[in-house]
Amino acid sequence: MALEAYRFFSNTCREAMTRYQEIFGGELSIMGFGDMPPGEDAPEGVDPDLVMHAALTFPDGSMLMASDDPSGDGGPVKGVSLHQTAATIEEGEKLFAQLAEGGEIGMPFEEVFWALRFGDCIDRFGTSWMISVDHPT
Repeated sequence: MALEAYRFFSNTCREAMTRYQEIFGGELSIMGFGDMPPGEDAPEGVDPDLVMHAALTFPDGSMLMASDDPSGDGGPVKGVSLHQTAATIEEGEKLFAQLAEGGEIGMPFEEVFWALRFGDCIDRFGTSWMISVDHPT
């Protein structure tokens, strides 16, 4: 069983997912509302350039999926964070800096009792992230 995250954006999905691919790597596929096959209808008034579905597939097969919310709700994401464990402190520092750029740092990326390093931030797209580097086992 795989548990995958699905993130809804308000008109920034394409930009956000492209940025996440730049940061994490992987293979990105994006289908816009304008790419729907004949006979399928996007919700009335939806910009065809908005993203109906995007999937960023990582080398291990896990995915981060997303779309633009055609309702245009635009409300902040609350009560959930995406977490990434980095292999090294240097990798963690780089990931954290890239995700925090233009966003808001909640907890700086620093040494904590439960990990070599940990930090959390909300990126410029409103996604909450936690980055950690585990103690060696």
